[in-house]
Amino acid sequence: MAHELSIGFVGNPNCGKTTLFNAYTGANLKVANWPGVTVEKKEGSFRFHDQEYRLVDLPGTYSLTSYTMEEQVARQYILSDEVDVIIDVADASALERNLYLTLQLIELGKPVILALNMMDIVEKRGMEIDLHRLPEMLGIPVIPVSARRKTGLDILMHAAAHHQKRGHDLPLIHHHGNEDEAGAETGRTEQTRHKHQHHKEFAMVYSDEIEDKIDQLIPLLRERYPELQNYRWHALKLLEHDKEISSLYPVECPEVLGKSYEKEIINQKYDFIDEVIQEVLVNKEKKAAVTDKADSILTHKWLGLPIFLLIMALVFFFTFTIGDWLKGYFEAGLELFSGGVRAGLESVSVSPLVVSLLVDGIIAGVGGILTFLPNILILFLALAFLEDSGYMARVAYVMDSIMGKLGLSGRSLIPMVLGFGCTVPAIMASRALENKRDRYKTMLITPFMSCSARLPIYVLFSQLFFPQHAMLAAYSMYLLGMLVAILCAFLIHLFDKKHAKENSLLIELPEYKAPSARTIFIYVWEKVKDYLTKAGTTIFIASILMWFLLNFGPNGYSEDMSQTFGSMIGRWIVPFFAPIGLGFWQIVVALIAGISAKEVVVSSCAVLFGISNINSTAGMSAILSSLGAMGFGPLNAYALMTFSLLYVPCAATLATIKKETESWGWTGFVTLFQIGVAWGVTFLVYHIGLLFI
Repeated sequence: MAHELSIGFVGNPNCGKTTLFNAYTGANLKVANWPGVTVEKKEGSFRFHDQEYRLVDLPGTYSLTSYTMEEQVARQYILSDEVDVIIDVADASALERNLYLTLQLIELGKPVILALNMMDIVEKRGMEIDLHRLPEMLGIPVIPVSARRKTGLDILMHAAAHHQKRGHDLPLIHHHGNEDEAGAETGRTEQTRHKHQHHKEFAMVYSDEIEDKIDQLIPLLRERYPELQNYRWHALKLLEHDKEISSLYPVECPEVLGKSYEKEIINQKYDFIDEVIQEVLVNKEKKAAVTDKADSILTHKWLGLPIFLLIMALVFFFTFTIGDWLKGYFEAGLELFSGGVRAGLESVSVSPLVVSLLVDGIIAGVGGILTFLPNILILFLALAFLEDSGYMARVAYVMDSIMGKLGLSGRSLIPMVLGFGCTVPAIMASRALENKRDRYKTMLITPFMSCSARLPIYVLFSQLFFPQHAMLAAYSMYLLGMLVAILCAFLIHLFDKKHAKENSLLIELPEYKAPSARTIFIYVWEKVKDYLTKAGTTIFIASILMWFLLNFGPNGYSEDMSQTFGSMIGRWIVPFFAPIGLGFWQIVVALIAGISAKEVVVSSCAVLFGISNINSTAGMSAILSSLGAMGFGPLNAYALMTFSLLYVPCAATLATIKKETESWGWTGFVTLFQIGVAWGVTFLVYHIGLLFI
């Protein structure tokens, strides 16, 4: 029987690679981390036509330059002897961007097959790809597939099985306008300027200057390292001053290697890609013109940032107006449910302690959080719409110059923008940054971006104390979070200038498109499911624990909350919070509970003040009365919102930071840094506010 065929799936992020991989492997999937790095490794296997296939889904990457962890992992695996065939999954609707990775893969000298995914999108946009001309120019098989519709899958595996040991055996046909004698006889035209006629051998041919230097390095490499299998690729890496290759395979040739030719090589690759696109992509100009026209406004040097802030303001306008309208129905339902449970339990003479636990503890805590679901739903819908339309990539581009002044690239903004949804995936997204210092800086400031878990705090306290300007009060928290993140990054950059590196942004600016209803549904459903799961686990447990702390003390059960464990803990820590306007033990206890999950601050308030439906008219009136009796006013509320925005991220985020950095020390530093910044900023907000009261 034939040996197991190992296939590596490579591709840009969001090209449909993982969907295609899952279509083959189904349930036969193993997920782990690559040895020594926190990059996910997926393997699967299946049988097709008496052949065993082992598939490896490599992390999404734009290139094999080996800067980010994803690039390093992908390159190391591809260069190893473990892979027989490379399947390069490309988004056919963004062919120009995807072909850069394709050219790098071809130069490795291993069997490569180009799988053109998302061909249905190409058709919808009125474009066509010449599937006869493209393999002529690249010298590799090109197979159209649809991962979503599961079409072309058998043909792709059939091509992999037949191409596994043949390398680049397809004829290369380039048209450059000059003919040699062979071209005159065959009707094929070739570039004749370079003495070695490399257009007959390689898809990607560089300028005479680069090709001459490659030709000088290859004999030196062959003599010194006879075991190498692809001298041309290693020569190119030496010319690029690739750190890994330069250290593993050094050669003495200062007249050739005196400077890096990386920029020239990159530019010439893109020149060739432009040539390919001109020949194989039909009807592209009309669509590109629409995108360029929109980008002239949305990515404008001066208008880009104000437009982004305006769009986010509209997001919060809809989050409050539509979300609050829907929330009213949730509140009414919760009030009926809570009252019904209490009446039912009392009618069967259930212990008052149990009634209190179920109604005042669990229902008040978990139910209070569930009433904010409409606001969360609207926020996620808006973020999904902006992401799928192609706009979010423009935000990173617009912010590139600002981030550059902070010692970071526009790519650092991607995790920060993701932080508007949830800080956990935002921290994980920092893997895409090129060096460790940038990753750590980004992980340090990303938690300042206001995640959706903080939204219930803003909604509750802004509506309680700023009813006429609730949306503006909540929106100001998002602006404040971005401002604090930028200021912290700037201060870190001032102290870290000697280690700062020049950062450049390489990011896809996809064509604008109408967002896919299916994609948005999946995105929103996953986020809502996470929210509901958190309500049923973390918040459920936290509500029970909070009820226990507020009903039991050193002498057992107590109806006097001031004699409970919660009161004792809160009063002990109050002196730390008093200078920032939060010297109330009930608020202190709620903030401590919020470390488990930020929504717990609201559920804790419901339990603390004994309100079963904190979002109802009666509930809000009751908590406002209780807070007012304590001396807690609008300025205290704004200080609470500010501290909740900036202090320790949730336990899940801290666990993710520990996993990504593999350092308890750094995780502890992030925790203390967040508390320190939160206290300092809240102190300024509170005391500046006192000047106007």
